[in-house]
Amino acid sequence: MNSEHAELIARAAEFAQQSMAHDTTGHDWWHTWRVRGLALQIAQQEGADKSIVELAALLHDVDDWKVRGGDDEVGPRAAIRRLMDWGAAPQLAQQVATIIREVTFRGAGVETSVSSLESGCVQDADRLDAMGAIGVARAFAYGGAKGRTFYDPNIPARPHEDFAAYKRSHAPTLNHFEEKLLLLRDRMQTETGRQMAAVRHAFLVEFQQRFLDEWHAATGDKPT
Repeated sequence: MNSEHAELIARAAEFAQQSMAHDTTGHDWWHTWRVRGLALQIAQQEGADKSIVELAALLHDVDDWKVRGGDDEVGPRAAIRRLMDWGAAPQLAQQVATIIREVTFRGAGVETSVSSLESGCVQDADRLDAMGAIGVARAFAYGGAKGRTFYDPNIPARPHEDFAAYKRSHAPTLNHFEEKLLLLRDRMQTETGRQMAAVRHAFLVEFQQRFLDEWHAATGDKPT
């Protein structure tokens, strides 16, 4: 890592921590820090440029539409402006912005391909943090912050065919398992990500079944 990138990374980390310290949607600073750590682990195994991966991981949610509102281009545009204000070369700022754009999940029916190995590392890391025990906790934190019920047996999951439908959804949190979380294992971009996703996916499946078993044992109802 050269000194220029070290300084940019330090500024990105400080900015992200300040910006996201009080988030309660599951997109807080610790989510960013975990994604950074996972992305660097994947980058190490896959031979990606770790400086670019780290910068993108640190900034990937700072201006995300799920947290800040607005359209999905707000984050990439803000990343370019911010990085260049900090002295980054235009090419580097564009690389980071492209990764931030490609991280976003856009619905079950939308392919989210990546244009570089570095982008695959960050996308996989972000999706890994939506899986497993932490993924479950984050899903329900987000649902609560957005005023969603956590389950309604009469509202079936509806995997979204386009990004607009995904953004409009206010479905119960448990539906998010079928609509996104359980799809992530098979959408990993790297071999390292696929290996890491296997155990986390198994936990999601187990949690979902245990939740439904306990619900129906208590209420006796079934979806209509």
